[in-house]
Amino acid sequence: MKTGPKETNPPEFPQGMHRGERLRYTATEPAEGIRARWNWAEPTVWTERMLTALEEGVKGGRWHCLWDKVLKPENARAAYTKVSANRGSAGVDRVTAKKFGADLENNLARLLREMREGKYVPRPVRRVEIPKPGSREKRPLGIPTVRDRVVQGALKQVLEPIYERDFAEHSYGFRPGRGSKDALREVQRLLREGHSWVVDADIRGYFDAIPHKRLMERLRSKVADGSVLGLVESFLKQGVLEGLKEWTPERGTPQGAVFTP
Repeated sequence: MKTGPKETNPPEFPQGMHRGERLRYTATEPAEGIRARWNWAEPTVWTERMLTALEEGVKGGRWHCLWDKVLKPENARAAYTKVSANRGSAGVDRVTAKKFGADLENNLARLLREMREGKYVPRPVRRVEIPKPGSREKRPLGIPTVRDRVVQGALKQVLEPIYERDFAEHSYGFRPGRGSKDALREVQRLLREGHSWVVDADIRGYFDAIPHKRLMERLRSKVADGSVLGLVESFLKQGVLEGLKEWTPERGTPQGAVFTP
């Protein structure tokens, strides 16, 4: 489970709204109300109008026009800010977030132009192995380039709210405003209520075994924008550089990437 910089007791998602429930709004509802319910959603992408459509439901249940949101310079700029704040290592091109940011506007403009013209291709991820807590085993970690992390961040900021609202209330991993401490608080609450068993389980090599076809089918159930889906698929097929050997994965997603969770 991912622990964010700030964890709070998780609210209903959105606040006061249960899974599968739709809320209807009138034109008189203050814009601050819906924005407060989605205060973590990227405001340069998710306007009040889009958030209302998200809660009320879009026609046919699938989103069609999202590519222009991914390509918004403000979205890319916000994505870079988060990438820079994470202070991650450089990828195969050895370009750090600081170096990318030294000429940020030109680098973002070039990146968005490549995407707009269909010339953008993700570079291979640099694969390293890190110790696995509580075990002698090691966990493979894929480090994308900064430019690819920016693109993934921009993509994540567009897609995350669409799928987040359908997650189970008892799910805590990799979700905005939630983390491992929130899960532990829930365990403590259940223990106080009289429950006496805790099951600790792990799926071996889960990230490395995710089937691409089934994952894309789940994505298509909510998104019908071919350009967005094509971009997601390009990251699934992104090359992996391990030492001097480069290979293309047929399943799984690289741990360490912005978009993987």
